[in-house]
Amino acid sequence: MTISQVVVVGAGTMGAGIAQICAAAGSSVRLCDTEQAFLDRGLAGIEKFLDKGVERGKTTPEQKAVVLSRIAGELDLDAAVRNAGLVIEAVPESIDLKRQLFSRVAAQCPAGAILASNTSSLSLREIFAGVPSPERCLGMHFFNPPPLMPLLEVVRTQQTGDAVLEAVLGYAAELGKDPIVVKDSPGFATSRLGVVLGLEAIRMVEEGVAAPADIDKALELGYRHPMGPLRLTDLVGLDVRMAIADYLKKELSSPAFEVPQLMRDMVAAGRLGKKSGRGFYDWD
Repeated sequence: MTISQVVVVGAGTMGAGIAQICAAAGSSVRLCDTEQAFLDRGLAGIEKFLDKGVERGKTTPEQKAVVLSRIAGELDLDAAVRNAGLVIEAVPESIDLKRQLFSRVAAQCPAGAILASNTSSLSLREIFAGVPSPERCLGMHFFNPPPLMPLLEVVRTQQTGDAVLEAVLGYAAELGKDPIVVKDSPGFATSRLGVVLGLEAIRMVEEGVAAPADIDKALELGYRHPMGPLRLTDLVGLDVRMAIADYLKKELSSPAFEVPQLMRDMVAAGRLGKKSGRGFYDWD
């Protein structure tokens, strides 16, 4: 299987980053969204990221031009997927939204196209429910920012075909990613571990064990984590992580995913992290 035509659905931070690395690997990419403003912002973000690479000497102007030439914005999803070899969704974390999207995509794309979800924790079995040829479906969980983070979590469902899995692992190498393979289970490997660590760190703040910066430093210097769990929670968004924790608590019936009251209070007060300017840190 060769993946030359890629469609990325969702032009937010993740979708734009995924489109960029696919184009850098040589694929022709269609970046889709529902409004031109969203596409413009996503494409501008890609160009800005590449400009920083040029400034730092990590990307040449010629390489930047080639990557941009391989990416096209597209509002017509049906038209975009008609010749796709791989469709990756990067839309908000809603099972209903993702299921509706893949139902529509499956009706328009080639029968052999690989369908991949970038979900960080939701059930792929539910996302792909009713999609014809389920052996072509799997998860491709990228990390933020996709051009810099080396990990790709490849999530295999009970029905994912061996040939599809091997094709995606091969494509991961072309993208410069180091993949892991996990089965379709709540939170997969990364979110299940990362969220429970973040929740425990919040409980420590709530109990007055230590200040956020000191808790983060403990993990950064003591365990060589590149970023502490509270700063990471600020970057991901407290509201996003809270929603994932509630989902995992329900699916796994584990008290480890009980959301601390401090987190609920911060979300209710609009302290969502970097995107709101303030979370456990002041981002202004």
